[in-house]
Amino acid sequence: MTSNGVIDGAPEMAGAQFLRDGEELLRALDTRLQGMTEPRQIRSETVAMLTQARADEMQAIEAAFATHPRAARETVRAIANLTDQIVTAIHHVAVTMLHPLDAPSEGERLAVLAVGGYGRAEMAPASDVNLLFLTPWKITAWAESVVESMLYMMWDLKLKIGHSIRSVDDCLRLGEGDMTIRTSLVEHRLVTGHAPLAQELRQRLWDELFDRTVPEFIEAKLDERAARHVRQGGQRYVLEPNVKEGKGCLRDLQTLYWIAKYIHRVDRAVELVDLGVFTRDEHLAFWQAEDFLWAVRCHLHLISGRPVDVLSFDMQVEVARRMGYSDTTARRGVEYFMQDYFRHATRVGELTRVFLAALETQHVRTAPFLGRLFRRKRKMKPGFADQQGRLSYESETGFLADPLNLLRIFEEALRTGVLIHPDAMRLVAANLDVIDDRVQSDPEAIRIFMDMLLKHGSPERALRRMNELGVLAAFIPEFEPVVAMMQFNVYHHYTVDEHSIQCIAALAEIERGEHPENLPLSSQIIDAGVNRRVLYLATLLHDIGKGRPEDHSILGARIARRIATRFGFNQEDIDTVEWLVRNHLLMSDVAQKRDISDPRTLRDFAKAVKTRKRLDMLLVLTVCDIRGVGPGTWNNWKAALLRTLHQETAAALENGLEELNRDKRQNEAKRSLRHMLVAKGWEARQIRAEIARHYDAYWPGLPTQTHAVFAELLRGIGPDEIRIDLRADVDRDATRTAFVLSDHPGIFSRLAGALTLTGANVVDARTYTTRDGYATAVFWIQDAEGHPFAEDRLPKLRQTILRTLSGEIVAREAFASRDKPKKRNREFKFPTHITFDNEGSDIYTIVEVDTRDRPGLLYDLTRTLAANHIQIVSAVIATFGAQVVDSFYVKDMFGLKLHSPSKREALEKKLRTAIADGVKRAEAEQG
Repeated sequence: MTSNGVIDGAPEMAGAQFLRDGEELLRALDTRLQGMTEPRQIRSETVAMLTQARADEMQAIEAAFATHPRAARETVRAIANLTDQIVTAIHHVAVTMLHPLDAPSEGERLAVLAVGGYGRAEMAPASDVNLLFLTPWKITAWAESVVESMLYMMWDLKLKIGHSIRSVDDCLRLGEGDMTIRTSLVEHRLVTGHAPLAQELRQRLWDELFDRTVPEFIEAKLDERAARHVRQGGQRYVLEPNVKEGKGCLRDLQTLYWIAKYIHRVDRAVELVDLGVFTRDEHLAFWQAEDFLWAVRCHLHLISGRPVDVLSFDMQVEVARRMGYSDTTARRGVEYFMQDYFRHATRVGELTRVFLAALETQHVRTAPFLGRLFRRKRKMKPGFADQQGRLSYESETGFLADPLNLLRIFEEALRTGVLIHPDAMRLVAANLDVIDDRVQSDPEAIRIFMDMLLKHGSPERALRRMNELGVLAAFIPEFEPVVAMMQFNVYHHYTVDEHSIQCIAALAEIERGEHPENLPLSSQIIDAGVNRRVLYLATLLHDIGKGRPEDHSILGARIARRIATRFGFNQEDIDTVEWLVRNHLLMSDVAQKRDISDPRTLRDFAKAVKTRKRLDMLLVLTVCDIRGVGPGTWNNWKAALLRTLHQETAAALENGLEELNRDKRQNEAKRSLRHMLVAKGWEARQIRAEIARHYDAYWPGLPTQTHAVFAELLRGIGPDEIRIDLRADVDRDATRTAFVLSDHPGIFSRLAGALTLTGANVVDARTYTTRDGYATAVFWIQDAEGHPFAEDRLPKLRQTILRTLSGEIVAREAFASRDKPKKRNREFKFPTHITFDNEGSDIYTIVEVDTRDRPGLLYDLTRTLAANHIQIVSAVIATFGAQVVDSFYVKDMFGLKLHSPSKREALEKKLRTAIADGVKRAEAEQG
């Protein structure tokens, strides 16, 4: 212990430059309280003075933080220092004015220690103040009075206090049995009070507890870390990460600090450099990551005014703004911010691996069983070695002599099934500069990389580790811009690089035959044989053009051509890779945003695809792209649409585009219905009447089963009747809702409003009019989870629909309260785009509206179309998180396309007004 009472080895007092202010604070406090004897008045005056002093100092700290908003090391230490001053002042008042002792006994000693994050001298603006009141033995009445008075004053200051009162023996006993208490004791630091008592605790903790329990503590902390990662989603690239508890976040760095201090008694991470655990560069990464993550956490606390640690979408925008990130023509500032965030999180993961490797080398931690679990007992190739059950190199010099070894080690890990040793990963990460232009175009290097994709199974394992260590971006430099690139929307669950790797994983799963029932068509295509080199490379590179102002499909296609050429692909394969990347959204867009029963849609798609080989590969790429977006994105509805589009296009490519003939389709549909109705016992006269009842447009757009449902609903219907058929369409993962009622203007809008008010998401719709004046409308709807409605919900669904159609519920009014956007989704920007397409269909104009989704949107749009005498024949709704694309196949009141530019412009203006008014309505309801 030094002469000023500070314990040797404890971290330097945070903000030591302010220590003089603390002494001045005590003098000012003594002056203000001079002559007072009433305890309540003393406490009141103390709290008043400290409240003002704390508010002034916090304001100064926040102002200083604003000058360096991406680095918070000084800030968190200044807040801890301020807290020290407050606690010290309160202790001073308690022991000198409220409970003075002239001649304290040995038992009447009290040390006030900071523990937890406060013990590390790191505090965010809303962090708890965790205190340990330490006594020599059993607590005395005097000590109890001091603690009670201190707590009351701190509570009056509105500090959030976590506290315990323990003797030294209590600390040892409780620390032995409770790992949380033991961890907090690792970080204890004297704030004020009796320094020798704190020194005794420190000495006895190491001598009697810590030194003999190192392996136990390490395993416990790593188990806690693993469990915490599972709770937080198990991914480093969770799009709404917890900056304190998430993977690659502050708690991971703190875990390293706890373990390092427990083993080495270090107080600062820089000391690990001298011990050989980290290199200077690795410590710099530790320092930078910690500084950045603390800045993010401080901003979260300052924005919310409370201890918020989840970086939710709405918070991300404000934190990015505070940290000085701004929008560009290519990307939003929040996306640049989150890319930096995820890159820091990745580096934290690398540092953790380095540190754990050092522990294994020192035999204070056993190598995980997982490393042995994946091993297939294969002999390692020359130059590689088994190090504690992990793949490593025989000699560092030999390994670095050939730059291709930086690729070979990942292939060897896949081939043998052995995990790479952290020491080897560390060596790879430190020598990325050897992967230069020559290596990037070296035929052997390209062979190694392509073999990783094609030969050993589970290529995503190699790609993910290569990406984390920077090898993927070093070997394919064009990939570097999308590393850790966040897409600021609710639809994509992963960053661009992780999404690309997820797509590769989805492709490998299909190849391994893991989804024959869920993905029968993709499985058949793969089994029949495709060009795997082309398909795997196109899948990996399909989003490589993202983050630039240009359309990412077009730019990505040019980049993919360059890479395929560098990789030595032949000209046909280069062209196919380029075509797949350029058109990787085509099949998804046509299937989800167009009416694929329209022959013109199918003809145009077939002309774009040209060959069955391209169609097959595009189908598989599309499936992998959707499945790689995130959990729950793929469903039977999308599967059914893609299967139908593939089947119809394949037939057209094989038999000629003339197969896609409207008259032929009508005749086939009528013949199929005739057979079905005969099987149901209908008489020939009744069947002829039913078929004659419908216009030509009715036949190609619906499956025979739905035609049969309408035939039954129309049978004997009266002019004022409304008939409804609700049933699950399992193949499409939706509930099919069929209506028959007397036709009148705006019927589509009323039906859409009725369904949406039930909480249903409309995904597809068709409406037709019979020759005798009845509307036949069918909607496919899903519940909030994207599935058919449960059987027990159908009666209420029917009741709400009927009440809305009867006018008992006014849809426009009911939507006002439902259209309020969720708080976490408010910051997503979806500019409204409205297009009119007269070429995509032979007989209809396609009106496509791309905007932010809300429950009342479909009703507002269809109501506006109806009010302008636009007849809606079908609607296709594609939802992408908080964004929606509604495509309407329409005719004007004379049954013609919308040819007039002025009428289209006027209609677009009215649609935009309807969208804006709906948003205002929701905001007014919210206000």
